[in-house]
Amino acid sequence: MNTGHASTAEAACTDALPGAALSGPVSHAVSRVARLHRIAAGKLLKGLGLYPGQELLMMHLWDAGPVRQSELIRTLDLDPSTVTKMLQRLEQTGHVRRRPDPDDRRAVLVEATEASCALHRAVRDAWGSLEEHTLAGLDDGERTELTRLLAKVEANLCRETEGCPERQAL
Repeated sequence: MNTGHASTAEAACTDALPGAALSGPVSHAVSRVARLHRIAAGKLLKGLGLYPGQELLMMHLWDAGPVRQSELIRTLDLDPSTVTKMLQRLEQTGHVRRRPDPDDRRAVLVEATEASCALHRAVRDAWGSLEEHTLAGLDDGERTELTRLLAKVEANLCRETEGCPERQAL
């Protein structure tokens, strides 16, 4: 009996937008791309013993040096419990060290350890691989244009997002 509706398998294999996304095709595309990018990053990072997001925390520490845990929470724009769990895992693997801030004993300073230097190189290489995989098939001009357009989209979203974190090179 054919009811005129596509089967579930057929519906799952189409490029058609979901009905609710018809008024936001770009937002739907950005959402799909962000999800797939995170999955691809997760696969690369897993090989380094990292979870997605931990590399951003480490990038900040490598560039900024010791910072207060509260600054990491603000910079990463994550829930404090999430940052605490990230730090616990990174501390267990020897990549970060936490210690009381000598200027304010109530605050905690976080810093990358010397042992994290090998991880620094591995993260840089993983991000380079992710970049090439993500942009495969785009020429230099298209890569430049995509970067320009994404910066505009980011600026639009920051204007619309209360408390948007400052744009930083994490």
